[in-house]
Amino acid sequence: MPVDGPDVNVFDAVGGLPWFVALVERFYAGVADDPVLRPLYPEDLTGSIEHTAGFLAQYWGGGTAMYSDQRGHPRLRMRHAPFVIGQAERDAWLRHMVDAVKTGGLPPELEQRMIDYFEMASTHMINDQPLGLRP
Repeated sequence: MPVDGPDVNVFDAVGGLPWFVALVERFYAGVADDPVLRPLYPEDLTGSIEHTAGFLAQYWGGGTAMYSDQRGHPRLRMRHAPFVIGQAERDAWLRHMVDAVKTGGLPPELEQRMIDYFEMASTHMINDQPLGLRP
Protein backbone atom coordinates (compact mmCIF):
# COMPACT_ATOMS: atom_id res chain seq x y z
CA MET A 1 0.00 0.00 0.00
CA PRO A 2 1.40 3.45 -0.86
CA VAL A 3 2.06 5.73 2.11
CA ASP A 4 1.76 9.04 0.34
CA GLY A 5 -0.66 10.68 -2.03
CA PRO A 6 -4.03 12.40 -1.90
CA ASP A 7 -5.95 9.19 -1.16
CA VAL A 8 -3.75 8.00 1.72
CA ASN A 9 -5.25 8.35 5.18
CA VAL A 10 -2.19 9.27 7.25
CA PHE A 11 -3.97 8.43 10.50
CA ASP A 12 -4.40 4.84 9.31
CA ALA A 13 -0.96 4.66 7.69
CA VAL A 14 0.83 5.49 10.97
CA GLY A 15 -1.26 3.11 13.06
CA GLY A 16 -3.82 5.50 14.50
CA LEU A 17 -4.00 7.54 17.70
CA PRO A 18 -1.14 5.81 19.57
CA TRP A 19 1.37 7.13 17.02
CA PHE A 20 0.11 10.70 17.46
CA VAL A 21 0.18 10.43 21.25
CA ALA A 22 3.79 9.22 21.09
CA LEU A 23 4.67 12.04 18.66
CA VAL A 24 3.22 14.66 20.94
CA GLU A 25 4.85 13.16 24.04
CA ARG A 26 8.24 13.39 22.29
CA PHE A 27 7.45 16.97 21.28
CA TYR A 28 6.46 18.05 24.78
CA ALA A 29 9.55 16.39 26.27
CA GLY A 30 11.51 19.02 24.33
CA VAL A 31 9.12 21.83 25.24
CA ALA A 32 9.40 20.98 28.95
CA ASP A 33 12.99 22.24 29.06
CA ASP A 34 12.83 24.95 26.40
CA PRO A 35 13.38 28.45 27.84
CA VAL A 36 11.47 30.11 24.99
CA LEU A 37 8.43 27.82 24.91
CA ARG A 38 8.01 26.54 28.47
CA PRO A 39 6.54 29.82 29.81
CA LEU A 40 3.73 29.59 27.22
CA TYR A 41 2.39 26.30 28.60
CA PRO A 42 0.68 25.33 31.86
CA GLU A 43 2.73 23.63 34.57
CA ASP A 44 0.99 20.32 33.92
CA LEU A 45 1.35 19.41 30.25
CA THR A 46 -1.15 16.52 30.39
CA GLY A 47 -4.01 18.51 28.86
CA SER A 48 -1.74 20.02 26.22
CA ILE A 49 -0.57 16.56 25.20
CA GLU A 50 -4.11 15.24 24.98
CA HIS A 51 -5.43 18.20 22.99
CA THR A 52 -2.51 18.35 20.57
CA ALA A 53 -2.55 14.61 19.92
CA GLY A 54 -6.31 14.70 19.34
CA PHE A 55 -6.07 17.68 17.00
CA LEU A 56 -3.29 16.10 14.95
CA ALA A 57 -5.03 12.73 14.82
CA GLN A 58 -8.17 14.43 13.53
CA TYR A 59 -6.27 16.60 11.06
CA TRP A 60 -4.45 13.60 9.59
CA GLY A 61 -7.63 11.58 9.03
CA GLY A 62 -8.78 10.18 12.37
CA GLY A 63 -12.22 11.76 12.26
CA THR A 64 -13.92 14.35 14.47
CA ALA A 65 -14.14 12.03 17.48
CA MET A 66 -10.42 12.62 17.94
CA TYR A 67 -10.91 16.32 18.75
CA SER A 68 -13.84 18.34 17.46
CA ASP A 69 -16.63 16.27 18.99
CA GLN A 70 -15.31 17.25 22.43
CA ARG A 71 -13.54 20.57 21.85
CA GLY A 72 -15.41 22.11 18.92
CA HIS A 73 -13.91 23.39 15.70
CA PRO A 74 -10.11 23.50 15.98
CA ARG A 75 -9.78 27.22 15.07
CA LEU A 76 -6.06 26.80 15.48
CA ARG A 77 -5.05 30.44 15.12
CA MET A 78 -7.85 31.67 17.41
CA ARG A 79 -6.92 29.18 20.14
CA HIS A 80 -3.36 30.52 20.07
CA ALA A 81 -4.30 34.22 19.91
CA PRO A 82 -3.79 34.83 23.66
CA PHE A 83 -0.11 33.90 23.31
CA VAL A 84 2.53 36.10 21.73
CA ILE A 85 4.09 33.97 19.03
CA GLY A 86 7.01 35.54 17.24
CA GLN A 87 9.72 34.08 15.03
CA ALA A 88 11.69 32.76 18.03
CA GLU A 89 8.67 30.91 19.41
CA ARG A 90 7.80 29.55 15.98
CA ASP A 91 11.35 28.36 15.36
CA ALA A 92 11.64 26.67 18.77
CA TRP A 93 8.25 25.00 18.36
CA LEU A 94 9.11 23.78 14.86
CA ARG A 95 12.52 22.46 15.96
CA HIS A 96 10.93 20.29 18.67
CA MET A 97 8.14 19.08 16.39
CA VAL A 98 10.50 18.21 13.53
CA ASP A 99 12.72 16.30 15.98
CA ALA A 100 9.64 14.43 17.22
CA VAL A 101 8.53 13.60 13.67
CA LYS A 102 12.00 12.45 12.63
CA THR A 103 12.17 9.99 15.52
CA GLY A 104 8.72 8.58 14.72
CA GLY A 105 9.86 5.84 12.36
CA LEU A 106 7.86 7.08 9.38
CA PRO A 107 8.56 6.31 5.75
CA PRO A 108 10.38 9.28 4.17
CA GLU A 109 7.33 10.37 2.16
CA LEU A 110 5.10 10.66 5.22
CA GLU A 111 7.84 12.22 7.31
CA GLN A 112 8.35 14.99 4.74
CA ARG A 113 4.60 15.51 4.34
CA MET A 114 4.28 16.08 8.08
CA ILE A 115 7.30 18.36 8.26
CA ASP A 116 5.93 20.44 5.38
CA TYR A 117 2.62 20.79 7.23
CA PHE A 118 4.28 21.79 10.50
CA GLU A 119 6.46 24.38 8.73
CA MET A 120 3.36 25.93 7.16
CA ALA A 121 1.22 25.75 10.30
CA SER A 122 3.89 27.14 12.63
CA THR A 123 4.48 30.09 10.33
CA HIS A 124 0.73 30.73 10.21
CA MET A 125 0.67 30.95 14.03
CA ILE A 126 3.03 33.93 14.18
CA ASN A 127 0.99 36.80 15.58
CA ASP A 128 3.72 39.19 16.71
CA GLN A 129 5.44 41.59 14.36
CA PRO A 130 8.95 42.87 14.97
CA LEU A 131 8.83 46.05 17.07
CA GLY A 132 9.72 48.26 14.11
CA LEU A 133 6.72 47.02 12.12
CA ARG A 134 4.02 47.36 14.79
CA PRO A 135 1.34 49.98 14.16
